[in-house]
Amino acid sequence: MLAKQGSKKIKPAKKITGGKIFDVFNVILLIALMVVCVYPLLYVLFASLSDPYLLMQHKGLLYKPLGFTLQGYSLVFKNPSIMKGFLNTVFYVVAGTGISIFFTAISAYVLAQDELLFKKPLMLMVTVTMFFSGGLIPFFLQVERLGLRDTRWAIILPSAISAWSLIVLRTAFKKVPKSLIESAKMDGANDFTILFKIVIPSCKATMAVMVLMYAVGQWNSWFNAMIFLDDRGKYPLQLILREILISGDMREMMNLPRGSAQFIQAEAYKGLIKYSTIVISTLPILCIYPFVQKHFVKGSMLGSLKE
Repeated sequence: MLAKQGSKKIKPAKKITGGKIFDVFNVILLIALMVVCVYPLLYVLFASLSDPYLLMQHKGLLYKPLGFTLQGYSLVFKNPSIMKGFLNTVFYVVAGTGISIFFTAISAYVLAQDELLFKKPLMLMVTVTMFFSGGLIPFFLQVERLGLRDTRWAIILPSAISAWSLIVLRTAFKKVPKSLIESAKMDGANDFTILFKIVIPSCKATMAVMVLMYAVGQWNSWFNAMIFLDDRGKYPLQLILREILISGDMREMMNLPRGSAQFIQAEAYKGLIKYSTIVISTLPILCIYPFVQKHFVKGSMLGSLKE
């Protein structure tokens, strides 16, 4: 028995390397960041589904809905301003993203040509706009003198081209093999054919990123609408949401008759409507993002690498 015990080999203690410590620390840090990023979304979702009276009395963190009700969503969808704003936002996103992608792709293709005259001064002018602007008042006067004020074009055209997106897309276009473009030219293809049938299909990942960037930008945009639009019928959803969150007066929004019991109790529904509106305004972008996410990292890296 003693001989058997003596014959057993004592295994050396495993050494904890610096790489493993870094991995453990990295995992803990990423989990903490995930909680910090995800919990506010869950809080808003839980609050939008909670009983309004329980929610009004609740203090602190929220780990699940307090009761369950869809009254907040019902009240939001009954309000004509919300639905009108939602449709306006969909129009601005679709039209604005399409126009932005078209003009950005054309501009990036031109700037990607090696034989372009004054190429460096043009790129310098584009780059300067990333750091300096003319200011809010000149911007407002310019849009007004162009006759765009209180029109839907005031939301779409001033933000049609992003300098950062233009530079990224130009860099991606420059990576398309020149032999491919020269071969197309020899076959008689013009620049539009080369751009839309060769260059853009070769940069699908970067184009997907640009579509996502412009779409999210238009979806969240409210400042241009606030200073350029007077007609509430053209307001995007985000501007109406801003009015709701800042004014905090839900009674007018709920279209309740003054003096009624519901009008008096509207205070209890104030938070519920706020959270429900936030969920409705955020959900479409959250649904679209997973379908574009797989192209996101690859497209951003391709456009940011220098030759």
